[in-house]
Amino acid sequence: MDLLNSLAGFLVGFLVGFTGVGAGALMTPLLVLMLGIAPQTAVGTDLLFASVTKAVGVFVHGRRGSIDWGVLRRLCAGSLPAAALTLLLLHYFPENWGLGSIIMPGLGVALVVTSLAMMFQVKLNRLGKHLRTTTPDSFKGMQPMLTVAAGALLGFLVTLTSVGAGALGVVMLVYLYPFRLTPPKLIGTDIAHAVPLTLVAGLGHVGLGNVDFSLLGPLLVGSIPGVIIGSRLSIKANHGYVRSAIAVMLAIVGGWILLGI
Repeated sequence: MDLLNSLAGFLVGFLVGFTGVGAGALMTPLLVLMLGIAPQTAVGTDLLFASVTKAVGVFVHGRRGSIDWGVLRRLCAGSLPAAALTLLLLHYFPENWGLGSIIMPGLGVALVVTSLAMMFQVKLNRLGKHLRTTTPDSFKGMQPMLTVAAGALLGFLVTLTSVGAGALGVVMLVYLYPFRLTPPKLIGTDIAHAVPLTLVAGLGHVGLGNVDFSLLGPLLVGSIPGVIIGSRLSIKANHGYVRSAIAVMLAIVGGWILLGI
């Protein structure tokens, strides 16, 4: 089982390094549907998995100056309080109902939304550029509030399902900051935001008893070399086809979860 978990970690780490897609959208469905892990345990364990895996990326991007700290503060202003509130709601959720009864539908919805966001990322970026160019004052004036709101949505989804910090966060940012965030800053800022969010949410799930540390270790053993290999190979690869394939896969898995409930 440890070998299987490490292989799962390697696969997810490789795809994260190769495409930049968040660990939650890939790891949580894999843990629940293929390895038979309880939904709440899969979410809690994956959150700490993501925070550790992406912390290395923050260090690299920080040294390169590819993090927009102003945008990051706005995202955290919405996401961290939303994460705390979601954890509070999960704490008082009736035990006889079962957390899986809300986590699984939330996971299905989050996967479908993430899939659609990945498919329409380019069009949303073009729409953001158009609005930023034609109505610069009103668009720029709304940016802070919309960024906090986007962070709050991410905080809720990530804490409930562990999905959204990566792919969905990027899509929101390419719309809200079509000119300000260059590709390196887009990726760096998104990863930097994912670390405190997944850490806060993950530690909250530790308090809820939803983290399996015996599972976390093998996942990290596999994910670290996977991220390194995927990152190196991504330089020569066509990301468009791979991201499209992952988006379709996420839509299928999300639909499968929702139809199976």
